[in-house]
Amino acid sequence: MKKLTLHPELSKSVSDILETDISEERNEVLEPLIQYVQDKVHMNKVVNLNFICTHNSRRSQFSQIWAQTAADYYGIPANCYSGGVEVTAFNQRAVDSIKRSGFRVSSKGMENPVYFIFNSDDVQPIIAFSKLFNDAINNTKQFAAVMTCSHADENCPFIPGTEQRIPVRYDDPKEFDDTPAESEMYDERSKQIASEMFYVFSKIKTK
Repeated sequence: MKKLTLHPELSKSVSDILETDISEERNEVLEPLIQYVQDKVHMNKVVNLNFICTHNSRRSQFSQIWAQTAADYYGIPANCYSGGVEVTAFNQRAVDSIKRSGFRVSSKGMENPVYFIFNSDDVQPIIAFSKLFNDAINNTKQFAAVMTCSHADENCPFIPGTEQRIPVRYDDPKEFDDTPAESEMYDERSKQIASEMFYVFSKIKTK
């Protein structure tokens, strides 16, 4: 699987992301995810990751989008999904943030829009909308449940079909909603997640 050619503005964002250092503490958090992906690749199996947060509106959406983009970028066969324990909507502030990163985005629907997120002309769009973690669009067998928020991690003791449960928690940018720092903090969280997902997939050996 060849590496994809990113859209120009997104390529600039990724160049910046690739220069971001990952702390030793976060490296330890990410190691189980790296190992899960590596084991699947060694077995010549497709990687299925379901990023789970309570409302599937911000952190889990960022994680799905950036993980899929990183997997595509490094040529790792992976299906990245997201879900929650309540259905809300992909928060517009988070959508605006990924647009600022250089993704091309279209949507349909109003109350809980379905977004089509393009990182390249070479692959199919990433489909993003708020849904339960076991929604029909997600792979519900042989996947890793990546828990991106403490609430979902602590209140979902059992997730059917998962092979491994991996906590990779992020602070919620929601606390900055309707403040002067709103856009900056959403972009900061998006960049953190992006840098960590690119770090994970950069560590995967395909031979």
